[in-house]
Amino acid sequence: MINGENLLALAIAYLIGSIPSAVWIGKAMCGIDVREYGSGNAGATNTFRVLGKKAGIPVLIVDIAKGYFALQLAQIIGNYLPGTQQYVNFKLALGIAALLGHIFPVFAGFRGGKGVATLLGILIGVQPVAALICTGIFIVILMLSGYVSLSSMSTALAYPFIIMLVLNETIPTVNIFAMAVTVLVLITHQKNIERLLRGTESKVAFLRRKSPPPGESSN
Repeated sequence: MINGENLLALAIAYLIGSIPSAVWIGKAMCGIDVREYGSGNAGATNTFRVLGKKAGIPVLIVDIAKGYFALQLAQIIGNYLPGTQQYVNFKLALGIAALLGHIFPVFAGFRGGKGVATLLGILIGVQPVAALICTGIFIVILMLSGYVSLSSMSTALAYPFIIMLVLNETIPTVNIFAMAVTVLVLITHQKNIERLLRGTESKVAFLRRKSPPPGESSN
């Protein structure tokens, strides 16, 4: 049921998601906008690629936290009982609002990231076991391939099967959300798919940098 409290919570969730951690941290630590370098995305992966782990780790943590804490609004605003289907539906709606905020952040000219880290935060808030399994899949594929994009897409493809077949989720909206996640991740990674097919996709090494960040010398 849509009411004033729900709309307020959704608006706050969107604003939480809109916190452009990659842009703000990149500018604060290195004086650059990461969207002007690398893949052009305001996300953790591009921050790692452009600025290295010193900036990438804080961005990753903040982006995950955005998705998780947006869902916690369901405990503060709204009258749904925890554990009920309405409560879960409300949390999913809050997660979607936060995700839209990350992809289209009002605080950064609506130019955000792809939302994978924020999605992880949402999964932790909705299905922590599924989030743990997805994290394991992501790490394994990343270690084998070196491609963050391939790891993200493979995990997104596996997510509905984890929800429906492994965890036997019975709430329809959670299953629909799982399938929507797959579609969304594939859509936001279209350019990555093209580069993978051409063999021009960059492999990312999080533990080292081959060259200094833009605007910095190698000395």
